[in-house]
Amino acid sequence: MKFIKSLFILTIAGIMTVDAQQKSLTLDDLIPGGKTYNQFQPERIKSPAFWADRFVFRQGDSIMSRNAAGSLIKQPVITLGKLNEALQADQKKTLKGLPAFTFSTDSKKPYAVFYNDNFILTYDFATNKIVKAIPYAQGDTAFDFNPDDTFVAVNNGNKLFIIDSEGKRTEVSTDDPGDIVWGQSVHRNEFGINKGTYWSPKGNLLAFYRMDETMVRDYPLVNVGARQGEVVNTKYPMAGMTSHEVTVGVFDPATGKTVYLQTEGPKDHYLTNIAWTPDQSRILLAELNREQNHMDLNVYDVKTGKKLKTLFSESSDKYVEPENPAMFIPGNDDRFVWMSEKDGYKHLYLYDMEGNQIRQLTSGEWVVKDIVRIDKKGEYIYYLSNETSPIEQHLYKVSVKDGKRTKLTAEPGVHYPRLNASATTFVDQYSAIDVPSKAVLVNTSNGKTNTLLESANPYQEYAMPEISVGTIKAADGVSDLYYRLTTPVDFDPNKKYPVIVYLYNGPHSQMITNSWQAAIRGWDIYMAQKGYVMFTIDGRGTDFRGRDFEQAIHKQVGVEEGKDQMKGIEFLKTLPYVDADRIGIHGWSYGGFMTTNMLLTYPETFKVGVAGGPVMDWKLYEVMYGERYMGNPETNPEGYETSCMLDKAQNLQGRLLLIHGDMDPVVVMQHSLNFLRKSVEVGVYPDFFVYPGHEHNVRGNDRVHLHEKITRYFDDYLK
Repeated sequence: MKFIKSLFILTIAGIMTVDAQQKSLTLDDLIPGGKTYNQFQPERIKSPAFWADRFVFRQGDSIMSRNAAGSLIKQPVITLGKLNEALQADQKKTLKGLPAFTFSTDSKKPYAVFYNDNFILTYDFATNKIVKAIPYAQGDTAFDFNPDDTFVAVNNGNKLFIIDSEGKRTEVSTDDPGDIVWGQSVHRNEFGINKGTYWSPKGNLLAFYRMDETMVRDYPLVNVGARQGEVVNTKYPMAGMTSHEVTVGVFDPATGKTVYLQTEGPKDHYLTNIAWTPDQSRILLAELNREQNHMDLNVYDVKTGKKLKTLFSESSDKYVEPENPAMFIPGNDDRFVWMSEKDGYKHLYLYDMEGNQIRQLTSGEWVVKDIVRIDKKGEYIYYLSNETSPIEQHLYKVSVKDGKRTKLTAEPGVHYPRLNASATTFVDQYSAIDVPSKAVLVNTSNGKTNTLLESANPYQEYAMPEISVGTIKAADGVSDLYYRLTTPVDFDPNKKYPVIVYLYNGPHSQMITNSWQAAIRGWDIYMAQKGYVMFTIDGRGTDFRGRDFEQAIHKQVGVEEGKDQMKGIEFLKTLPYVDADRIGIHGWSYGGFMTTNMLLTYPETFKVGVAGGPVMDWKLYEVMYGERYMGNPETNPEGYETSCMLDKAQNLQGRLLLIHGDMDPVVVMQHSLNFLRKSVEVGVYPDFFVYPGHEHNVRGNDRVHLHEKITRYFDDYLK
């Protein structure tokens, strides 16, 4: 087997004194929710935003700004003291600290919007006055303002309301909200859907999702925090079962009337990626069949709800997954950009409103991750991609006219740029394996930069492990797989060390990036302090490597990913300091499934495993995700059988700890309980731990307890 040399090697703390090397980090230092966790995070620009073309950010109790050249404006934009003066004058509750602001995009309108004491407040910081106060009700969430801030849509329970600038409240939802959800994210947040309301370009019409779940069976969760346990029902359509039905409505605040789009086909299809045309006369809707192997991009008339035409279709023998709505080119109502994987990698395409492809704007064996902005003149599209490296993210612009691409971020790493309204300037916060965090202000026309912040290494005084990143070949013999290898503090190459493989290896994931410390988890650092080698690899099935790389797992989850994880094990066994008799494995959710899968499929390899929130039987997982990757249980019985951990329970040889939150609405605890029942039946002995009151992830300070629990299990049975 040929292994490729490591790409990066990092000794995080660099040169340290002998005394400093004695200092160790605790789980409270390293785990989110820990008491001292925030003290060990690289310093970053706080609350970065743009007010028109000026960059604004929080500094202490003030909002400061920089001009396009990067120069700091000495006069604060906002101070807490001035803000409280304005609140007192308007007889509103004062604040102990600055709130989160949304700034106007017009330099002639110096105002910021924030929330305080059940009011949406508009603050004119030039005159130091509260100029608008819109009341909202307790329980309101998901505040969605229209473009000119004259209306805001809000959810309250399953209901949908709009509030005008005078505070008048109008209910959009009309029927019993018990099992019908209005104006919220649908299809369990798949297909890039993360909200349920969509204002028209002029802001006088509101498109929204209406989800009918009356036909979906209730799934009972039990709240044991009550004196007598209380049933908390959730709607959970499992693979192959009856799913919910979604419609799209358009509400007109002026008339109080709603028009519904007259979609065709089975009612359990998927309505995704809502986009308004610039003249707001039509809506574009990407519609998928339940099998998720065919998509139509359809156009609807807003006034009548009638379907006007299908612009184009995309089909696959596996699945099609649209995640980005059409984006129209400013100044040209007939041209829009569409993101698609139809050539094998996610790229940008220019279409007209007749459905004709004008040109493919980007191409290559790399992916466009997201569109950041289209400039006001409609000349350039600014987007994020991994063209430079599969483990990096950079900002580019592409010419709409001829497809010429320009890279705008220079330094290696993972970049998170924020552009101003005119796309003439952006603030780039980024990190790399040896760069904790750096922020620069960049001029998009000439590339000139101004450094705003360069963070110090927060671990400088601590004894740290060495991290290396490299590649090996996948089981297909073709694909390169990226790995992260962490060796123990005070590493001795002549010793033998136990190894823990931490994995996820599911769709829409990437564990290895050229970001700070190679995106290592704090728990990995903690375990390296305790003398473990830590290893993670992104096998086939993970994201940002193209369609075929991700879809290799289709209808047989756990199979190809397992083969790739075993290639990682082969690599580990070539390292003289790895103790091949002491290999453990740990993961959560899909990683919990993979942990159990590896223990039961390769029992001779793994001695200890800890599986958190694991999927044990894909027939029990939800419709949208489960059927995309596994198909229907009736049409793919072999795949479901192969991926069912209950059918492999008898293979358990090592130690296995299952951990589950008893209120988990994502991977319901039935998975773990069924596996335990099967274990009793076949005579194997896994261990089990429950976090009462927690959902799919254990959060807050209990997360520290979780990682101590996991650590003790490996210390007891692997170390």
